[in-house]
Amino acid sequence: MNLIRTIRRLACTLAGLAAAALAFAGAAPAALARPVPPPDLRPAEFVPAPAPAIRTVVVGGMPGWQITLIAAGAAALAAVLALLLARAWAARRHALAPSA
Repeated sequence: MNLIRTIRRLACTLAGLAAAALAFAGAAPAALARPVPPPDLRPAEFVPAPAPAIRTVVVGGMPGWQITLIAAGAAALAAVLALLLARAWAARRHALAPSA
């Protein structure tokens, strides 16, 4: 039984690390990507064009109080579920102890 639990924990740990690696690997290239010309292949009179101005236009969106309300609701729901799960696990553990 211990071998199965050990393998399961190892598999869960590896799955979590793989998911984290995929999440970070997917975000890094977009943030670090930029065109770089090859060295010494451009003529001396080459002048790069100026970079265009980037303007961000935000239309709509979600107000901060709604984001706060959603985050608080998610935290409360997670706390309730964790409490119920802990109580169910404790009840099951105590119920099985006398029969063993």
